[in-house]
Amino acid sequence: MSAPALSPTRIAVLPGDGVGPEVTAEAVACLETVAQEFFHDFDFTCHAIGGAALDVEGVPLPDATLDACLASRAVLLGAVGSPKHDALPAHLRPESGLLALRKGLGVFANLRPVRVEEGLLDASPLKPSIVRGTDLLIVRELAGGLYFGEPRGLDASRGFNTLAYTDTEVERVARMAFELARDRRRKVTSVDKANVLESSQLWRAVVERVAKDFPDVALDHQYVDSCAMALVMRPASFDVLLTENLFGDILSDEAAVLPGSLGLLPSASLGGSVDLFEPVHGSAPDIAGRGIANPVGAILSAALLLRHTLRLDTEARLLEEATRSVLAEGYGTPDLREARLPVGTTDLGSRIRRRFSELAWSGASRGLVALTE
Repeated sequence: MSAPALSPTRIAVLPGDGVGPEVTAEAVACLETVAQEFFHDFDFTCHAIGGAALDVEGVPLPDATLDACLASRAVLLGAVGSPKHDALPAHLRPESGLLALRKGLGVFANLRPVRVEEGLLDASPLKPSIVRGTDLLIVRELAGGLYFGEPRGLDASRGFNTLAYTDTEVERVARMAFELARDRRRKVTSVDKANVLESSQLWRAVVERVAKDFPDVALDHQYVDSCAMALVMRPASFDVLLTENLFGDILSDEAAVLPGSLGLLPSASLGGSVDLFEPVHGSAPDIAGRGIANPVGAILSAALLLRHTLRLDTEARLLEEATRSVLAEGYGTPDLREARLPVGTTDLGSRIRRRFSELAWSGASRGLVALTE
């Protein structure tokens, strides 16, 4: 097993709203189990964001929360969003706290892995023959594009936004996508609308330039409308999907349907001063407090934290393996309609932690045997 850390690794935890506190608690408990089994020292600090922060501080992202995140190695977020705050101005809604957090951390690449497990083929709304073997990674540019372009405006008769990218913004996210592809199946599909949009023409030109530095990675281009169709017709054909901000927002939500539940999917936002990890599902206020929220997305987000920020690949792999093993046995929360053994949030999290410990000790035993042979 790994050697003890020299000093505690500080992780900021932002439970947020709705089911956020429930699923985040399970993810933190998994990280605590990782620390125990592999002799790491994680220091968790908890802070408010979203509606929870509005209720106490009057703003969706208090300065103290952002300062604590910037002083940490990584941030683990639950979810933001609260119906009772929907009537507030846009800049005060809970979701604006997440946008401000991403900006404050400086992250520019959002990673969303989508994998369909063999034991959960029937959970997908698509035929098993279509989704079998799906294992793709969406790399979405997060800091530019239509959401942030200026000028923008709205009056009674006209609303407008500006879609703009610089070559630097495209290059940095493209380079990350190619580097990630090297550790996978070495294929990048770049998504654009270069037949219509000048910003996409720049996007394509820069991606092709970056590709020259990665001769071992295959590159192809797809228009976003064609890609959207291919995602539900042949999802297993994709490896790494590289997209700009708006296209990535849409395509990642479409791809999230493939495994059968949003509750299964993690995400990582990288490239800034501090990395951010969160499940892709929302706050789901309709089931908050009922103990039935799916913690898998949050737990797998914790695995991404181990891999991408702390470079603890063995620990990340074992946590992912433990999660898949428990799901393959038929355990699942109610959102997994094909689960043979329905369980609640804490029960599923506990089973994953127990399986992780079993796998960790099994691996340690094999290592000791190898050393004595």
